Amino acid sequence: MANPPFNVDEVDAEKVKGDRRLPFGLPGVNKAKKVSNANYLWLSYFYSYLNEDGRAGVVMSSQASSAGRDEATVRQKMVETGAVDVMIDIRGNFFYTRTVPCQLWFFDRAKERDAQRRDQVLMLDARQIHRKVSRAICDFSPEQQKNIAAIVWLYRGQRERFLGLVAAYLEQALADGAAAEAPLAACMQALDRLLVLARPFATAQRDPDPLAETWGELLALRGNLADDGKAVNDQFAARASDWSSAGRDNGGLTGMRRALHPVAEQCRDLSKQIDLAAKLAGRVVDIALKDLAARDSDDWPGTEISRARKALELARADAVEALRQPRYFVKQADWLQDRFPDATLRDVEGLVKRVSRDEIRAHDWSLAPGRYVGVAPEEVDEDFDFEEPLRAIHIDLKGLNDEAVELAARIAKNFEELGV
Repeated sequence: MANPPFNVDEVDAEKVKGDRRLPFGLPGVNKAKKVSNANYLWLSYFYSYLNEDGRAGVVMSSQASSAGRDEATVRQKMVETGAVDVMIDIRGNFFYTRTVPCQLWFFDRAKERDAQRRDQVLMLDARQIHRKVSRAICDFSPEQQKNIAAIVWLYRGQRERFLGLVAAYLEQALADGAAAEAPLAACMQALDRLLVLARPFATAQRDPDPLAETWGELLALRGNLADDGKAVNDQFAARASDWSSAGRDNGGLTGMRRALHPVAEQCRDLSKQIDLAAKLAGRVVDIALKDLAARDSDDWPGTEISRARKALELARADAVEALRQPRYFVKQADWLQDRFPDATLRDVEGLVKRVSRDEIRAHDWSLAPGRYVGVAPEEVDEDFDFEEPLRAIHIDLKGLNDEAVELAARIAKNFEELGV
């Protein structure tokens, strides 16, 4: 894998024109006898370094795949060798110092001798696939990388690898589901600890009692949490038993994945209930302190309640994350099997298409995936999960807050230096 500098200009054409590592010729020379853009010099070099079975991946400027004139001629010659194997579009913000989008070029010299594949190129538009790291940086999660690779496996006829990845996701979902039992129990214990500490004050006679409604709601929810937590644990145990005898072929994996959908939804619902319970517990404490002067009461062990509240928040976060993991891996299996239900490569609008050399010729030898795969149809997801967008917003806000703090400190320092 190589990542050469993009769009290098003013390369001395006289120094490179006879280079045997440039089998497709120079990509255009200007009046000053300079190669105005070295993108295709790099691509030619990497191609020429490969032996007859060699493979290479090159990170390249998005401009290169559709550049015209002499660069298009070099690109045509590359395509005609049959070695151009896969093209992948990547969105912007994947570089720490640049916001530009890029593309991945993959060469496979063995493909030149493969009569079935030499005239085909896999076009994959991954611009909608990313994970937000910060306000300015995106990357691929490990699972997103695997899912992209799985599409290439299908293109290369490696169906068993694709099915193996789906099976691995389902197995991980089951393992994470079993592992969630301990964090759930710890969260319930932390909630019970806070309830025990707050009970004497919360149940004292008052008229009117601003705590009564919230306290009653919290107690009712605590009972539901116990039942729903047990139901989730039982469901994962039952699905794990089913998994031991389930087929690992496409039909067996599809059936197992669908069987996990109900418990995945139970995980989501239980997470929401846990969040609500923690909020209600916090509201009980806030009402007691702000409206009922709890600090002045002998029934209010303030220090212990403060510690219990913090412990509950930590336990809540652990439990919610533990419940998120099984759902996450079921979703990864969904992503693959919903798009490739027969575990064979097919065109997916807005994502992937296997194109022929004739199609590439008809598009002026362009290798930009977006020109071939089209635009994904808009989907209405009635069960849209707001967790990821909210997490992205949180990352953005954190970045903005950090910048604001830094800017405020700089302004304050400037005022001090000015003596204001």
